[in-house]
Amino acid sequence: MTTQFRLAGRTVATGLQFPEGPVVMADGSVVLVEIARGTLTRVHPDGRTSVIANLGGGPNGAAIGPDGMFYVCNNGGFNWTREADGLFRPHGRADHYIGGRIQRVDPESGRFEDLYTQCDGIPLKGPNDIVLDGKGGFWFTDLGKVYGRLMDRGAVYYARTDGSLIREAVFPLITPNGIGLSPDGSTLYVAETEPARLWAFPITGEGTVAKDPFPSPHGGKLVAGLPGYRRFDSLKVEAGGNICVATLITGGVSVISPAGDWLEFHEANEPYCTNVAFGGAGLRKLYVTLSGFGNLLEVDWPRAGLQLPGQKVPA
Repeated sequence: MTTQFRLAGRTVATGLQFPEGPVVMADGSVVLVEIARGTLTRVHPDGRTSVIANLGGGPNGAAIGPDGMFYVCNNGGFNWTREADGLFRPHGRADHYIGGRIQRVDPESGRFEDLYTQCDGIPLKGPNDIVLDGKGGFWFTDLGKVYGRLMDRGAVYYARTDGSLIREAVFPLITPNGIGLSPDGSTLYVAETEPARLWAFPITGEGTVAKDPFPSPHGGKLVAGLPGYRRFDSLKVEAGGNICVATLITGGVSVISPAGDWLEFHEANEPYCTNVAFGGAGLRKLYVTLSGFGNLLEVDWPRAGLQLPGQKVPA
C-alpha cells in the first residue's frame, strides 16, 4: 500500500520561468535551468537569482562534472501557453527550434560550447535529462519533440565529457525523460513520461546495456507502471536505492523501490512537479521544481539521497 504525504517545506525562489534540472551546490545555492528563459541560473540561498549563461533554445536537464563544468541537455526550445489559472506550460516544438544539443558550460565565465548535436548522423531532437557516471561519461535521454500530428520516438545515449564519443544505447522509447543510476552504478533507470513507466537496464560497458528479449519494446526490464492518469518527469535515486520520480498531472514525487513497489507519494500543490535533487547536510534535503508556477521548494526528506559524481556535500 502506498503511503501518502504532502510536500511541505520552504519556498526558496518564486517567479522562475519553468525551472528544471536543479543541482544543489555545497554553498547552499541551487543551479538550475529556466527553460522558457533559455538560461542556466543560480538561485542563492536567500532566493536571489543570477544568470550564469544564456544558452538559448530550451535548456533542460543539468549536471555538474568533476571538472566543475555544467553539462546541460538542451531540447531546442518549446512554444508556451498559459492557462486561465496562471499555470505556464510547454506546448509543442518551438517555432524557432534550434535543434537538440548537449552543452558544456563554464560557470565562472558563462562561456559554453555545443559538445554534441548528433549521433552517427542522426540529429539530437530533444535532450532532456542527464546523469554522470563518474568514469568520464554521462547517460542522457532524448525525449524527442511533438510537432503538428507527429511525435519523435525517443532514445537513451551515452557520451564522454571530453566530446570524443557518443553512442546510442537504447531505442525506441516513448518520451524518455528521467534518468539515474543505482547506488552501485550497475543499473540504469529510465522514466518514460507519457506511459508513466520506469525501466531498468543492467550496464555492461561504456554506453552499453543488457537487453531483455521481446516482448520488451526496447530491452528494458519494467520496474513499475503506475495506475491512473499521471506522467513521469525527472528522477533521482536515494542512497538506499529507492527511485524518486517527479510525477506530473497528479503533481508530486513517487518513491519506487528497485523491486517495483510504489512505496510513497508526496503530493505537491501543482501538476507540474518536474524535477528533484538532493542536497544539504547528509543529503537529507530534497529540492523540487514546481515549474508551472515557477517555484523552487526545499523539503526535509525522510532518507538520504545518493551523492552524484561531481557533487560536493556540506559537512
